[in-house]
Amino acid sequence: MPVDEHRAAAQRSAFGFAVITASDTRTPEKDLSGALARQRLEAAGHRVLESILVRDDAGLLRAAVAEALAAKAVDAVVVTGGTGFAPRDVTIEALAPLFDKTIDGFGELFRRLSFDQIGPAAMLSRATAGITAGKAIFLVPGSPAAVDLALSALVLPEIAHLLGQARRAS
Repeated sequence: MPVDEHRAAAQRSAFGFAVITASDTRTPEKDLSGALARQRLEAAGHRVLESILVRDDAGLLRAAVAEALAAKAVDAVVVTGGTGFAPRDVTIEALAPLFDKTIDGFGELFRRLSFDQIGPAAMLSRATAGITAGKAIFLVPGSPAAVDLALSALVLPEIAHLLGQARRAS
């Protein structure tokens, strides 16, 4: 089936999201990326069911994402921050093991689109995504520009199609 037909067949209702910011330095008042993610998701008609700030700690991040995924109403989790190369950046290592399947194209496309905005520094992004038990997890850099790019160009246009495919009976 062509991609346009897949999209047309995908569920078009609002989805439930959890937004988790991984940071040792931000406070809820200074979490511009988390606030932007909530705004973009809600403006697109989705529900933000949870929004929290978690320290850059693998165990805490894993627990927060597992708790979000356990909520029946949560369809997808967006984690901002902790995707770089600094020693405290542990988001990928903490959360990628939760994936049943990776969405390799997400990271590839994110870096390609980032290259258009920031040049070769885009190669420093380890943005990735995966599916766990029919739910999507997106791991994106913590800058507001990165969150905006990931949501506007990739997540929002394809979330219904992605979840429709992930939840399709064989």
